[in-house]
Amino acid sequence: MAARPTWQGHLKLSLVTCPVALFTATTSSNDVRFHLINPETNNRIRMVPTDPDTGPVERSDLVRGYEVSKDEYVLFDDADFDKVKLESTKTISIDKFVDESEIDRLFWDDPFFVVPEKGAGVEAFAVIRDAMKKQGKVALGCLVLRGKERQLALEVRGKGLVAYTLRAHDEVRDAADYFDDIPTVKADADMVEIAARIIGQKEADFDASDFKDRYDDALREMIKAKTKGGKGTVDVAEPDDTNVIDLMAALKNSLKGSATGSKSAAAKKPAAKKAPAKKPASRKKTAA
Repeated sequence: MAARPTWQGHLKLSLVTCPVALFTATTSSNDVRFHLINPETNNRIRMVPTDPDTGPVERSDLVRGYEVSKDEYVLFDDADFDKVKLESTKTISIDKFVDESEIDRLFWDDPFFVVPEKGAGVEAFAVIRDAMKKQGKVALGCLVLRGKERQLALEVRGKGLVAYTLRAHDEVRDAADYFDDIPTVKADADMVEIAARIIGQKEADFDASDFKDRYDDALREMIKAKTKGGKGTVDVAEPDDTNVIDLMAALKNSLKGSATGSKSAAAKKPAAKKAPAKKPASRKKTAA
């Protein structure tokens, strides 16, 4: 496997334990990335750790500090962090099982692929995986990841498991703090009906490949234009706000537009053609 594991340890269900590795399930390698450049010299800027009194210092010589009061720190080195040992540092211990619907979607965070290490532990992994699949539940456990203990939700996917880190309760804001101030408005029933019909016309299956990052695409086009010596600017007009007076008209026009789009798409489909009379197939040489 080409990717390097983010974490390696053990998965534990009661007395059943097996060695596993976690791999990040997402990637940002396709993102457009920029560097800081000094326009006067065209040199790339380097971020050098600097002490205000002594100047540049080696990053390997630095330790971490916790500020207990203004400009007063308690210092910690690697040996100090090694003393804080939790079972979840090296073991994902499954504590309970719940229905997926019980976990608010606000709490779901980063996904990781959970893969068994090759060897005798693969059978134990299969037992845990298949038992979870049979019960149709999501497993909950804990893991120390990137210097912080996180709760995990594990679900079966194919021959492996997917573990999602879950945000802590104090990391998720209360929606009521934002939604309570929304004015109570009784929507017009006819407008709701038209909007519902528009939604029905736009109903489709989800396909992640349908989404294209147009911002990244525009940046790449600008990079290409600048490489060739052009300006590479892109102007985009912002949509106008819909006035309350025009809301019904906008909905009706949207409904007409959606219906026209559906008919046009259907019209573009090629008509079925009669199959031509079969001719003796001639053998062609295929290029290697």
